[in-house]
Amino acid sequence: MAEQLSQNEARKLVLVSQGLHKTNPFGTGENGILRSLQQLSYIQIDTISVVERAHHHSLWNRVNNYSADKLAKLIEDKQVFEYWSHAAAYLPMCDYRYSLQRKHAIAGGETHWHSKDKKLTQQILQRIRTEGPLQAKDFEREGGAKAAGWWDWKPAKKALEQLFMEGELMAVKRQGFQKVYDLTERVLPLGIDTSVPSDKEFYRYLITRCLQANGLATASEMAYLRKGIKRCVETQCVQMLENGELQVLECQGQRYYALPQAQESLKKSLKRSHVKILSPFDNLLIQRKRMQQLFDFDYQIECYVPEPKRQYGYFSLPLLWGNGFSGRMDAKIERKTGLLLIQHLHIETAKIEAFIQDFLPALREFLLFNQGTKIEVKRLSAKYDLSEQNIKAYRQTIENLCL
Repeated sequence: MAEQLSQNEARKLVLVSQGLHKTNPFGTGENGILRSLQQLSYIQIDTISVVERAHHHSLWNRVNNYSADKLAKLIEDKQVFEYWSHAAAYLPMCDYRYSLQRKHAIAGGETHWHSKDKKLTQQILQRIRTEGPLQAKDFEREGGAKAAGWWDWKPAKKALEQLFMEGELMAVKRQGFQKVYDLTERVLPLGIDTSVPSDKEFYRYLITRCLQANGLATASEMAYLRKGIKRCVETQCVQMLENGELQVLECQGQRYYALPQAQESLKKSLKRSHVKILSPFDNLLIQRKRMQQLFDFDYQIECYVPEPKRQYGYFSLPLLWGNGFSGRMDAKIERKTGLLLIQHLHIETAKIEAFIQDFLPALREFLLFNQGTKIEVKRLSAKYDLSEQNIKAYRQTIENLCL
């Protein structure tokens, strides 16, 4: 029989599992970053950089004094690697073998993005084998002339990505956000397990890692964006439930799986007055339907929405306050001037004064994180009544938060 959880209990379980229940749950420095990655199983990489990129943003929210160079050091030390989770991601090297199923499938003919050019990939492999790590730009034709041939940038880039997805190449680092590729055999640490997991092992990995990172989840959520495995994951969940390796929790009529130790997380404290300015690609937010069910938060990233149809802004950042979402902020850092431009701050709680007081210190830290020095608020709105006088006062308070 399923144990009943209140919505607040379910939210707390999720936030504790995500490391968002307090300040600095994983420790500091490289060790804190690695522990965060091992808990979450991945951090998504994204190209949008109107504020600091998603992978840095998500780790900053969980690790005090986070800096990009510490993540780069973990990659250099072969403790973290880049590959594909549900999207491009950084993953802990201890999970490397669980990337092999996808790699072998793509090497065997499954299409990721591009079809394989066998001649070109062999030429690229030979160059990297001989010259060492290379970027896509190293395969450009001199002078930038457009011409057919293996050295042409576009086909070379496709071939590099195909070899990366097949597992022949790995990214040793990024320069200017562009991958630097090397042979996998030269990147992997000594003694790493390179045995391909069985289907059963792989499903168990997905299940346990998802529940470790999210507290509770359905089989559909565990199989998110992985084609054709939902039924197999559900079957494995049932077997693990029968073996006492999982339990069933129910919240608002929805049944979820959880690990046996899940209730221990409910004993931990949740900082109610804490505001977290989250990336749209934060691990907590990836599955929007789940956010609607558990947190009553209807969120859509609007950078892919035509401008006239945007409600909140191009890249609105969800604002987590205690155990719920109380707003969103469309922001942009102007790196030359140090201006953090808040294009739209939308507040979604009736406790506006209390929220603003807790939001200010979080915003100051966010300003520092983005190497900004001053703030401008173009627009402030609220779900609940807010007078023009109060809007003006709150905007002034926020803009006074300069360094």
